Amino acid sequence: MMIRVMLADDQAMVRGALGALLSLEKDIEVVAEVGDGRAVLKEAPRCLPDVVVMDVDMPELDGLEATAWLRESLPQVKILIVTTYGRPGFLRRAVTSGAHGFMVKDAPSAELADAVRRVHSGLRVVDPILAADSLVFGESPLTPRETEVLQAATDGATVSEIAKRVHLSEGTARNYFSHIIAKTGTDTRAAAVNLAIERGWIIG
Repeated sequence: MMIRVMLADDQAMVRGALGALLSLEKDIEVVAEVGDGRAVLKEAPRCLPDVVVMDVDMPELDGLEATAWLRESLPQVKILIVTTYGRPGFLRRAVTSGAHGFMVKDAPSAELADAVRRVHSGLRVVDPILAADSLVFGESPLTPRETEVLQAATDGATVSEIAKRVHLSEGTARNYFSHIIAKTGTDTRAAAVNLAIERGWIIG
């Protein structure tokens, strides 16, 4: 029986390469390729893939948000996260979102088709090094709102700009950053952003 696969990655070259690799397999059929998270929501109910190979960092809606939506709306679909971000925090967030597998893009290409087959059969696929690192670093100490505020700071915006983006007063935004800096054990907003990106708590 053919395994129907949807590819979701905002980089057309990467998407094409993954599609070419999987199309070489006799038991795998690539039924759709999309470039952003909202397109996943639109296309998945139409083509009903067995497995979605999903990037994390995509426009409109990121891969983890799209994963959570798929798990709620199309629970029969399996999700394999394949990302550049080999960070333990992303692994934790992916599992929390409902992903069935997580691997990095620099893994050997032969492993991709095997991972698709394994998640399709109901098994979990997790990079062993990331799994170990996730135990060492632990979960993010930030609340969802603090994470949202810090995510808005990744491009070096001013506090005033960040406050507008997340619909807070400037004073409230500053209070959030005070809590974030204390929780992360850093000295500045920029250092907190860098640490959170490194740990995979936010997308950089």
